Amino acid sequence: MKKFKYILVLFGIVMVTVSCQDDDFSVGEIIAPTNLQLTAEIVGADAANPNGDGSGIVNFTSSSDNSITYRYDFGDNTDVVVAPSGTISHRFTQTGVQSYAVTVIASGVGGVTSSTSINVEVYSSFEDQEAKDFLSGGAGNSKTWYWAADKPGNIGLGPNNPADGEHTWSQWFTSDAWHSDKLCMYDAEFVFSQDGNGNITFEQLTDIAYTPGDFAGSIGVDGDTCHGVDVAPSLDGIKNVSFSPSNSTATIDGEYRGTTINFSDGGFMSWYVGVYSVEIIEITETTLFVRMTDSSNPALAWYCKYQTDNPND
Repeated sequence: MKKFKYILVLFGIVMVTVSCQDDDFSVGEIIAPTNLQLTAEIVGADAANPNGDGSGIVNFTSSSDNSITYRYDFGDNTDVVVAPSGTISHRFTQTGVQSYAVTVIASGVGGVTSSTSINVEVYSSFEDQEAKDFLSGGAGNSKTWYWAADKPGNIGLGPNNPADGEHTWSQWFTSDAWHSDKLCMYDAEFVFSQDGNGNITFEQLTDIAYTPGDFAGSIGVDGDTCHGVDVAPSLDGIKNVSFSPSNSTATIDGEYRGTTINFSDGGFMSWYVGVYSVEIIEITETTLFVRMTDSSNPALAWYCKYQTDNPND
């Protein structure tokens, strides 16, 4: 069933006379998208597997008359995503067969919108309960993490996907313990919590966003130093955390764990490069080693190490 939202905007015409000369003002036509359609194709769905092949991936297609762009709310506590063409794929990660109310918002000329929703039932077989428990301490618990500041290699840098395949370790740069130009970030604290249903949330307790040079240059701020919410407003607040299969070449070639941590609402663990998902290289009850690409330069891969022991004690 289609649901349309119409916004009626009343425009007044003001005649202004300056030095005996009339200025004419014109307003463009405001057009709401109509005939909005939303369809879903669950990957791997067939008669035997009506909810998909376990990947959790669904392909969505939207169309309408008089639309400029589309936004998707997938109903799974992940971020709203813009899809200018109306076509997008999304991976649902909650295990088992789950129902999601997916909403698409079509924007027309002048910003007026129309929306419609459908329900999809999707099967996801991906699970990494051990990683969830390592991060949070188990159901009903919370755990605080810190930079592994007192360990060499708490930050590393290497190539992302070079032709020679040497992209699974920080061959370009490996930090010292208490690296001199990163001291401002080592007070950061991060809390992962798990409720009784296995849902994970994340909160950074300190407003510390270390911004390396390449990314800092892309957003026009000082590089290789720490910033706060003035530069990274998504620092604050509790974020939802989801887990998905890692499918990068580095994960495969490096034989990493195969799990990616995804933070909602722009969450990140102090290392600010415009990326809100990290691949787990290794995780234990007390250590976390992850990898991510730099959004300003996808040729760069960053490596970050965290631990549960407070290095400042």
